[in-house]
Amino acid sequence: MTGGIGIGFRAMDFLPFSGNRYEGERDGHLLGGEQMVDDGKDLPPQFLIQQGFTTINESSVLPASHRRLASTPQKMDSNIGSECSKNVAEATQIGCASTLLDADFFNDSQVLEITKGVKEFNIPIIRANRKLVASVNGGLHNPSPLVFNPEWSKEQSQGKTSRFNHPSASSIRRPNNEDIAFMSVLELGELIKNKQITSEELTEIFLKRLRRYNPVLESVVTYTEDLAYQQAKEADKLLSQGVYLGPLHGIPYGLKDIISVPQYKTTWGSTTFKNQVLDIEAWVYKRLKSAGAVLVAKLVTGSLAYDDIWFGGRTRNPWNIEEFSTGSSAGPAACTSAGMVPFAIGSETAESLDKLGPFCRYAADCAVILDSIRGKDPDDSSSRDIPFGDPFSVDITKLTVGYLEDADMEVVHVLESKGVKVVPFKLNYTVDSVQGILNFTMDVDMLAHFDEWQRSGKDDDYEAQDQWPVELRRARAVSAVDYMQAQRARGKLIQEVKENFNVDAFIGNATDWERVCMGNLVGLPVIVVPTGFKSIPNPPPTGTRRRTTVNTGIYAPPNHDHIALALAMAYQSATYHHMQRPPIDDLGPNDTIPNPPTVPIPPRRLHLSCCIEQRRLAVAALVVFTSHLLRPSSSTVLSKTTALTPKVPDYRSKRNVPVRLIMSKRSNKEFSSFDPDRSR
Repeated sequence: MTGGIGIGFRAMDFLPFSGNRYEGERDGHLLGGEQMVDDGKDLPPQFLIQQGFTTINESSVLPASHRRLASTPQKMDSNIGSECSKNVAEATQIGCASTLLDADFFNDSQVLEITKGVKEFNIPIIRANRKLVASVNGGLHNPSPLVFNPEWSKEQSQGKTSRFNHPSASSIRRPNNEDIAFMSVLELGELIKNKQITSEELTEIFLKRLRRYNPVLESVVTYTEDLAYQQAKEADKLLSQGVYLGPLHGIPYGLKDIISVPQYKTTWGSTTFKNQVLDIEAWVYKRLKSAGAVLVAKLVTGSLAYDDIWFGGRTRNPWNIEEFSTGSSAGPAACTSAGMVPFAIGSETAESLDKLGPFCRYAADCAVILDSIRGKDPDDSSSRDIPFGDPFSVDITKLTVGYLEDADMEVVHVLESKGVKVVPFKLNYTVDSVQGILNFTMDVDMLAHFDEWQRSGKDDDYEAQDQWPVELRRARAVSAVDYMQAQRARGKLIQEVKENFNVDAFIGNATDWERVCMGNLVGLPVIVVPTGFKSIPNPPPTGTRRRTTVNTGIYAPPNHDHIALALAMAYQSATYHHMQRPPIDDLGPNDTIPNPPTVPIPPRRLHLSCCIEQRRLAVAALVVFTSHLLRPSSSTVLSKTTALTPKVPDYRSKRNVPVRLIMSKRSNKEFSSFDPDRSR
């Protein structure tokens, strides 16, 4: 069996695997072709039946069509017979491998014809292309010109919109340092503008909090202290000269460690790349720097942007430090929730269209940050200017908002009390392979960016072997034809969702994985907002302050992020869930956990789609991302990934409470073109 599959891999020029990954000599079959007559003894019964093998004298033999061809060498010259035998064997071997592509319908002569064509035509082209664009991991250069555009309108939006007319936080007075850590970005900006605090002082406050809580949360990869103080001093100098750059002037923040900053490591959370320094200024970093923001740290991403396990440990949930943060933006989520940064930039991939966006505790902050970072990267043909409206100017009383059966009714009632027309809603579509389409799209794209990583065996060093290594080995067997069929099915999904989306927005559970996949594939922005708390599973009998956060999603049509933002701001104006503070080091008088916690990592629950769990959980700490996802956590999140609620404590089910806003399209220059936020 392994010999058959191995020679099939060889014919398709993907034979990077070793041991049970099919490289070299395996079970007596030399994959170079010398000993490739497989009598089928190691094939499973269902495979033998599928291939037409029969049993004579209790030994497996070739199918009838192969037997006829195999018997002829006895009547031929021995040399010709030997060649014929070799052809039969090769056809059988490749036929075995073709079952992995669901293409086992060719006869022997067609298989040999295919093999000849692949060797003479396909493989030289494949290798030439790989040499040109795939010798460096990450896909940072040579991006694909095939770009997904979620626009529903037949007419392309023209022109740039003006900046948002955000409110000012007047009459703000400087509180103590602990309260400063949980102020909104707009409030902090007002303190700096009115010179009640300097950017340098503010930077020091947040750097101290990062160092104070990171030993417990394991959420920081690199402190950018020297750069931070340099940028803070520059911000203070400009203000002293009468130059004010806007609401982010002098505000500290963190970047997910897939976003490159010159002279600092961009590790992608991976052991393989933990010393990597990219001499590139990511576009989002440039935009924030021009707005006067101060970078204080590079924050944890799960290894190669998958989940919360990285080369330095595993990021914990500030709301319950016995649990893990999960999601590839675990660091930005945890740090925002814990008041270690006023905001952070995270990302969502869950398919080939990566989105960047802010993690915040206030939806209004998401809007402000989105306003600063949106726009087209001139070096990235796949990024776009999206001229959506000003969320601060939306008249929500003119909106009709649907609510699904699993919507949080508190959100529905609050918005209704604000004058929004709310109606029951159901989003119907007939495509039943949504989750599979997303996996095909994301995994193939990821593998294209990390082809060399897999071929060189570096995936054996990956921190969690049940994550990317398994998914990307499987992706190696997705044919180009089947990938395109998945994209055609995606097009059908987009059309059906468009036809059924007869409201301005809808409210629904943001943790539903089918909905997460659908929203990513279609391009729906969704802001996930905290809506309350519930008790942790199995709390100490004497009580605890640790809690599980509850959130919901507000979804809008593509490029209508301002609608989702406006509704989230309206909801938060009447509630206080987003203002709560996690009990990182104040668990209660009778609840103690070692610092750092020593609870063992729980076993994973694998699903048909490997990356499901971590993507849902990456939501809990964000505020607003623009046009494709908005997620939740202990801050407000504009994204669509969310947490599960298992029967037992499970690191994938809890999130911080921030809000996150996911942006419509990121630049290939912003980070190494892969972030599966395998939020993953």
